[in-house]
Amino acid sequence: MSGGVDSTVAAALLKERGFEVIGVTMRLWDGEEEGSCCSLSSVEDARRACYKLGIDYHVLDFRSDFEKNVVDYFVDEYKNARTPNPCIACNRFLKFDAMLEKARLLDADLIATGHYARVERDEKSGRYILRRARAKEKDQTYVLYSLTQSQLSKMYLPLGDIESKDEVRGIARRLGLDIADKPDSQEICFVPDKDYASFIERYGGAKSEPGDFIDSQGNFLGRHKGIINYTIGQRKGLGIAFGKPMFVTRINPETGEITLGEKGSEFSSKLIADRLNFITFDAADFEPFEALAKVRYAASPAPCRVAPIGGGCASVEFETPQRAVTPGQAVVFYDMDFDRCIGGGTIKQ
Repeated sequence: MSGGVDSTVAAALLKERGFEVIGVTMRLWDGEEEGSCCSLSSVEDARRACYKLGIDYHVLDFRSDFEKNVVDYFVDEYKNARTPNPCIACNRFLKFDAMLEKARLLDADLIATGHYARVERDEKSGRYILRRARAKEKDQTYVLYSLTQSQLSKMYLPLGDIESKDEVRGIARRLGLDIADKPDSQEICFVPDKDYASFIERYGGAKSEPGDFIDSQGNFLGRHKGIINYTIGQRKGLGIAFGKPMFVTRINPETGEITLGEKGSEFSSKLIADRLNFITFDAADFEPFEALAKVRYAASPAPCRVAPIGGGCASVEFETPQRAVTPGQAVVFYDMDFDRCIGGGTIKQ
């Protein structure tokens, strides 16, 4: 329980449905700032909500796991010219892995969260499947694609069948919860000011070295302030004027060079993904398939063909080029009805 309206209403719905509910807040980071999902005020909001709902409440310490699996990963990815997704890592390694171990110690059978998605068991295949939430604008299957069959079997997502966020807030008002109109948390909890570069330099203990902007032919265009300050597809904040739109198309961590291209160069029709995880079938040996894919959380689903290429990787070819295909980010696959999440992987190149 983060102290927000989603997880609080999820707990309330579980209690109404007859479950024995225990509220748990995960202590993740020592530097929690006010306004983040891990702040002291959020912990107090969660505590008050549990008191109001009449359920037990615990704060559990996951700081070591969080630092290793989320913060270190976040910093290392940026240093290697990749753009990480810490929320996916947190879901995979903390909320539905380390937390599952703690749940067993509390004699809990399932883990429930305020995520907008649906988990169901497919009777024909015997596999657990991940379906998009009924509240399509809030769907969070993109950040849950990496979960395993074992993890999905222990999940319960009460908000998956809710039609809208307004309905969730309405339930909170009906229950007299004072967090009914609390704004959603938008930032990364350990970088609430969104200054990723300063955090990486402060946490990693090394300043990012300036380097060269070049074009696709290797011609010098200017100087940049360090690769951790940039991401693929970026146009604004380059620190140099060209008289026309220029986009980051490649970042080379070995040379420190950042390649820029003119409008149109930020689009790609194919990518290679690794760290694959499939939900609807066993990933050990899969056949090529057609799917809809999202290359970012907010991206529109795009038709593509996914094929194995060996080495635990897959090629993904799109019918129409996609903007800012970014190494380190997730590519997530859905069936052609855009309902079931097939799985996904990390964009390698």
